[in-house]
Amino acid sequence: MLINILKCHGSGNDFILIDEWSNAYNFSEEQRVILSQTLCDRKSSLGSDGILFFTKSDKVDAGMRMFNTDGSEAEMCGNGLRCLARYALELLKKDKALIETLKENLEVEKIPDIFQGVKTFKVAIKPVRFQLETLPMIFPKETLRNEKIQGLSEELLFTALSIPNPHIVTIVDTIDEKAIEEIGIKANLDKNIFPRGVNLNFVKPLGENIIYVQTYERGVGLTNACGTGMSSASLVSCLLGINKIDSVITVVNRGGMVKCQPKVDKLGNYSVELMGNATYTFQGEVEFNYDYPLDFVYTNEKDYLEDINNYNKLAEYAKDTL
Repeated sequence: MLINILKCHGSGNDFILIDEWSNAYNFSEEQRVILSQTLCDRKSSLGSDGILFFTKSDKVDAGMRMFNTDGSEAEMCGNGLRCLARYALELLKKDKALIETLKENLEVEKIPDIFQGVKTFKVAIKPVRFQLETLPMIFPKETLRNEKIQGLSEELLFTALSIPNPHIVTIVDTIDEKAIEEIGIKANLDKNIFPRGVNLNFVKPLGENIIYVQTYERGVGLTNACGTGMSSASLVSCLLGINKIDSVITVVNRGGMVKCQPKVDKLGNYSVELMGNATYTFQGEVEFNYDYPLDFVYTNEKDYLEDINNYNKLAEYAKDTL
């Protein structure tokens, strides 16, 4: 089977995008899992944090399904949604669209560049829920805000929310990647606390309306960035009084930076507008045999050098803010 692929990233959180809208691939669910586990493997000639399947929708403009490197399907992916938004809007010749995801139909929009030459998109991140049953999380309370989780850490305080992916957020003075990985692995192995796993975010305030976020992503591990993680971190920073709701917060990450604007409506429902790059790096073709997946052949690569160079300048700028 010949599959056209596009490699792209949001804040260094990289994906393989496969267009099912324009191509009659007719993937089975098992085939999606095999493709994700094989093509996303960093030991392969491609490697990525996941696969974005761009699909048609009978409800709205288009659809997105996102599969992690371990073959599990994520409820949503903010960085991935920005990448898919660019692809969808350019294909459909629109400035705005509604994209169907696993949990919600979400608005996407082309907006002015976040940095010179870096194509930028705004996506809606919702619904936001604080009830622990929505993660799910097993805990002797209905919600968790700035409290310890026994068995994870004796020092850190966590806030839990689904957005709609499950997240726990902790505010720290220092970003310790070893601690993030240790706690992230522990949280995802202990099914007595998080039966379906969880995403872990360390958040370091850098000043007024600017934070640094590092995420251990369920099904992936340490990532350069996580869209719903940065959205969660921005919202929690407001709930804990570090920043204010409706403020535009600059979120610096290992892969660059985005901007987030947490919001609350008159009914008390929270959401976050996530604004950042959707950068193409290369495209090509994969000859794939499901009986011998490890023998796939990748050819006909075309690089997006202008996209890459422009984003590298943004990443350097982001480093200078630390």
